[in-house]
Amino acid sequence: MTGSTMAVGLTGAIPDDQVLVRARGVTKRFGGLLAVNNVDFDIPRTSIVSLIGPNGAGKTTFFNMITGAYVPTEGEITFDGHPIVYLKGSKVKSRKPHEVTALGIGRTFQNIRLFGTMSALDNVRAGIHVHLRSHWWDAILRTPSMLNEEQATIDEGMRLLELVGLEERAETWARNLPYGDQRRLEIARALGTRPKLLLLDEPTAGMNASETREMTDFIRRLRAELGLTVLLIEHDMRVVMGISDRITVLDHGEVIAEGSPAEVRANPKVVEAYLGRGAAEA
Repeated sequence: MTGSTMAVGLTGAIPDDQVLVRARGVTKRFGGLLAVNNVDFDIPRTSIVSLIGPNGAGKTTFFNMITGAYVPTEGEITFDGHPIVYLKGSKVKSRKPHEVTALGIGRTFQNIRLFGTMSALDNVRAGIHVHLRSHWWDAILRTPSMLNEEQATIDEGMRLLELVGLEERAETWARNLPYGDQRRLEIARALGTRPKLLLLDEPTAGMNASETREMTDFIRRLRAELGLTVLLIEHDMRVVMGISDRITVLDHGEVIAEGSPAEVRANPKVVEAYLGRGAAEA
């Protein structure tokens, strides 16, 4: 192939112009614990990629390094051509979480982190806040530009609530919403940051079968309608196999498999990681 270099994964190559996130040699140590070990990882644009593995495999730690919550011990991460984690001299540096968000990475959390005594609309507006340009003195003086910007956040917040099906609950406190609606609200807040990449940490956790199907369909719709790239951690293998374009499997902090759902499902290392050596050899 000419005119383009390639990012090589375990099961093939992704053209550089199709890679939104590239991680190389990413390692994270917590004292004597090696949580993530020398991980190479690519996320193609407008894809749905799942990061899976047994409990303690390093999945959420990797999320936290992409979003700037953790600084890796070693390695580099770029997003849409911008360095998120990089070497400065001999030290590894990382952008702050708010800087990563401003670049275009939004996320939800395994344990829902909403502002419980704020309305659904105000929770979404908190996500939009990263893009506001008014200063504190605009708020004090109630300048026309600030008032216009405030109205714009209300309009945008209502649009996002409508997108997730919560427009009629706009004034409801977040803590009073049903569990499934809280999950949707957290996604709406993440969308308020105007992401190119949406990180979802166990989006169907605690949901029944019907709610899980609805959430899975909703994630597909987000990709189709907004052109988002989605990276998700998920333990429900029916969701993972049904929604993913590409799957990366971590075990003890290392990538053990990568590829399409069919390739990953058939990989004996994956079977061993989830079910034990006997199952892989059966």
